[in-house]
Amino acid sequence: MSNSALICYTKLSPNHSGNRTHAIDTISIHCMAGNLSVESCGALFAKSSRQASSNYGIGSDGRIALYVPEAYRSWCTSSRANDQRAITIEVANNGGAPDWPVSDKAYQALLNLVEDICQRNSIKKLVWSTVKNNRVNHVGGCNMTVHRDYAAKACPGDYLYDRHGSIAAEINKRLDGGSSTPSTPTTGSEQTATNYTVKVTATDLNIRSGPGTNYGRKGFIAPGIYTIVAEADGTGATKWGKLKSGVGWISLDYVTKTGTGATTAPAIKVGSKVTIDDGAVYGGLATTRGKAVPSGVSGPNRKYTVKQLATHKGEEEALLQEIVSWVALKYLNAV
Repeated sequence: MSNSALICYTKLSPNHSGNRTHAIDTISIHCMAGNLSVESCGALFAKSSRQASSNYGIGSDGRIALYVPEAYRSWCTSSRANDQRAITIEVANNGGAPDWPVSDKAYQALLNLVEDICQRNSIKKLVWSTVKNNRVNHVGGCNMTVHRDYAAKACPGDYLYDRHGSIAAEINKRLDGGSSTPSTPTTGSEQTATNYTVKVTATDLNIRSGPGTNYGRKGFIAPGIYTIVAEADGTGATKWGKLKSGVGWISLDYVTKTGTGATTAPAIKVGSKVTIDDGAVYGGLATTRGKAVPSGVSGPNRKYTVKQLATHKGEEEALLQEIVSWVALKYLNAV
């Protein structure tokens, strides 16, 4: 089970119940009841005494964090049954009670994250109901729940609660292929294959679903070293680059090229020395099975040996000898 490639920070919480006993089919959106950064929220959930956690957190700056891997049940909604089936998301608030509003960046990041969760977990449609009984009993396929359904809480605040219907409508439009992103743009359609690394230092560089500002935003890219596998012209930048992870495109006007411009990457085979894309695997995000990749092991200066190659659940992967982890090939670079 994968986690979202939209995350830019990871602080894994000990507060979880391990593997889920129910398939993921529900979204539970929460409010932090404060304007916490993803780091501050992660620090709270890192305390075992807190006895609380969520799968994801979103800051007012639109940055997304992972606290509990999707494969695990978080402790978030005061309901064991709900948390077993729901992906839980805490969103920072830029205002107080009773509305607990969120910033536009946080709201857009929430939409992108929920869309990504639905796509990866085969959730074909989001169904919201203003009737509590329908939500907690999943009547009519209802698969959006809130904390106030299970405890005497204001969460997620009136601002987000009142927008659940709009969130469902927007996500369903995207899942049906009807987002505002043009399906046949007038620019950015010609791609040139390439392979090189770039350094990102900006903290607010948008990831786009296609090569141009006329494509929808999918979040922000964290500072680090990334591999570009294709280039294209498009609106809003001199040139756009496609990220190797497949999450989307970034403007190349705001990056520094650090690697070679070879158009063909060396093949990865048993015995190859490889590096792991910087920023791609914090908390084991690139791991397909086996031991989680430890935090802080990515980057061009850390090299690993491919011990075995395999395909698992449709994902090409390599077993790295030094850390005994299976890692998706899309996150690896032969050196």
